[in-house]
Amino acid sequence: MAYSASAVSFMVRTPVPIVFVGAQRSADRPSSDNAMNALCSASAAAGDLGEVAVVMHATMSDDRCAIHRATRVRKMHTSRRDAFRSIGMDPIGSVEYPSLNVSLADEAVRRGAEEAALLDRIDDRCGLLSFAPGMPPSVLDAFSGYSGLVLAGTGLGHVRAEWIPALSDLIEDGTTVVMTSQCLYGRVCDRVYDTGRDLLDIGVIEGEDMLPEVALVKLMWVLGHEDDPERIRYLIQTDIRGEIRRRST
Repeated sequence: MAYSASAVSFMVRTPVPIVFVGAQRSADRPSSDNAMNALCSASAAAGDLGEVAVVMHATMSDDRCAIHRATRVRKMHTSRRDAFRSIGMDPIGSVEYPSLNVSLADEAVRRGAEEAALLDRIDDRCGLLSFAPGMPPSVLDAFSGYSGLVLAGTGLGHVRAEWIPALSDLIEDGTTVVMTSQCLYGRVCDRVYDTGRDLLDIGVIEGEDMLPEVALVKLMWVLGHEDDPERIRYLIQTDIRGEIRRRST
């Protein structure tokens, strides 16, 4: 759901709420969350929100649903009812249950802030690769001919030094490479260590504090609309739908 919600966030410029909702427990179980989530999401959709969001249980109790920004949400547990969490920020709102009163945070985009527009071109020749120590550079051969590749590196955004020649060849052949971090919290900064600076020198783009999966969706969207390398770099590193925070937490 986080992939779908973030994709719609980039592809649809919306003056009204677009709300994604689901359930962690099936309707035949006493602990099912489907009815409460559905009611809370309907209330959020009828309210003053003006952006794409995910509405799910905020706690394990039946007391409140959280409204998460589509580009900052991640499923953090396989089965808990409050599995979806906002990463690097607080939820942009909440819906109390059973009153269904909606409260929005100051930074939530309000209804009517933008004109409606459909910007749905994407380039699906993009991939996401999570680096692991010992992984050989030959792994990158699988992405030959791809338009874009998002790397989920370690720490500040790193891969082993032996990867740099292979990444350089990939970039030379026209693949846009964006670096994110497996840490989820915090910001990529490849200017601290030698390996990071080498990555920047060959043209790897720092993905700021974007979640890896959001960076993938954004890269697909950017490459669907732009082919100029400098323009691509600018858009990747520019906050468009709340996917990049000014300050990392």
